[in-house]
Amino acid sequence: MNTIQPNKHEIHFRLASCPEYSQAGFSGVASLGIALLLLLNSYDGSGAVWKPAVLAACAAYLVFGLLQLAVRFLIKRDLLHSGELRRATRRLGYVLLLSLLTANIFVGTAAFQLIKRKKSAAYTLAFYTLLTTLFVFAVSALNVFKPYVANTFLQGMALLIVAAVLQLAALMLVARYAEDKILPKWMWIVAIALLATAATGNLFALFLGLLLIAKLRDKEQMSDSKLHHAVERLSRSSTSMLGLFFICFLLTIAVCSYLTFDYGMAIENNYGAILQSPSLAYPLGTDNFGRDLFSRIVFGARISLFVGFLSTLIPVLVGGILGAISGYFGRQTDNVIMRALDILYAIPGILLAIAIIAAFGANTMNLILALSVGAIPAYARTMRANVMLVSTLEYVQAARAFGSGDLLILFKHIIPNSLSPMIVKSTLTIGSAVISTSSLSFLGLGVEPHIPEWGNILKVGSAYLESHSFTAIYPGLAIIALVLSFNFLGDGLRDALDPKLE
Repeated sequence: MNTIQPNKHEIHFRLASCPEYSQAGFSGVASLGIALLLLLNSYDGSGAVWKPAVLAACAAYLVFGLLQLAVRFLIKRDLLHSGELRRATRRLGYVLLLSLLTANIFVGTAAFQLIKRKKSAAYTLAFYTLLTTLFVFAVSALNVFKPYVANTFLQGMALLIVAAVLQLAALMLVARYAEDKILPKWMWIVAIALLATAATGNLFALFLGLLLIAKLRDKEQMSDSKLHHAVERLSRSSTSMLGLFFICFLLTIAVCSYLTFDYGMAIENNYGAILQSPSLAYPLGTDNFGRDLFSRIVFGARISLFVGFLSTLIPVLVGGILGAISGYFGRQTDNVIMRALDILYAIPGILLAIAIIAAFGANTMNLILALSVGAIPAYARTMRANVMLVSTLEYVQAARAFGSGDLLILFKHIIPNSLSPMIVKSTLTIGSAVISTSSLSFLGLGVEPHIPEWGNILKVGSAYLESHSFTAIYPGLAIIALVLSFNFLGDGLRDALDPKLE
């Protein structure tokens, strides 16, 4: 029987509306790019030998990258012939899931998207919850090759195993019941168990637990809420979820490192292991004092995340309150607040930070203060514009007509409906705070030199770029990956919170 061939516009629409197709292309290209980087780093010029472990990882990424591109071709064929994916094509996702054994999250997440036809937000969060715990367990397990481990290593690994088992059970139950309009009452136990595993720093477990509790409490109304639609849209963005995965992974391993990593490996000098190349004992090599770069980067994630979050939260709160008051009351109040902030805004942020640190000294708290003060005007302007817009809406006028006070209207009706742009802006600017933290530490004006922080690690490694480039490459890649992750997440939040997409 002859079939009607789709025209160019229909072909483009079918491909563009299929997330599995775009994710397959992205993951395949990313895997091939990583394979190329591994190949370039697989040859040891000093010893004129090839590194077998790096070559094996390169081959694994190359094989799964090519398989993913082949699956992309099959997806395109199915879409052009029948407009939907065949079961045989989706079953290939189980084969591609093996890529997780090689730490290939790009192909692994694309395979997860391919396996299940209808993917709810809860199912997506459940998958990333388990994936985060498994990756943290795998990375923490590398410590067994070190000369010694932390005293609480076994307890920490046992807790991660328990968390993984609970999250695997939650994934299976969510896959079975998440699409039901009314969840069984015993799902409260699943939600509470997920919130308990969130103590490891796993934000996905926290979000999934709260999502299940909201659905259990609101029942039918939950599927029609704006929050539900926003979470659904965010979960469909592969780049945003990958960005959130890396952030969640760093946060989880930073929390779990209190049990699974030995702080002495990161700060104590070991003159018998100076500038060692990457190996099983030292996965990222050692620096010029024999300190383990792997441990230093893990502990440095604490500082980068702590300073990044706190130096963003402070200006969000202070600038948000000042902008809300300025935009709501207007006139003289607006003029006084905004002109004062204009003076602060006229000073370049990095120069203001340097001046504050020079005046009060270089330490972590002064660094947070220095980065926070310069960001207040930008957040105040954003909140002021939002408040001025929301103040003109009908429900605000109705609240005023019913005799509600100014503070009640401002904090109950206006500010909650003006937070979306602030959330997106804060997510996008956390990356800038991370870069500023590392930059000031690199210049000796940030975190104290003896504390493992990515800028400090990069400063030490920059002196050995020609002879031992890995000492600077790995902390630099960590900074780049974290900033890109926040940018990806910010872009996804911007689209998810856009009311035009309702």
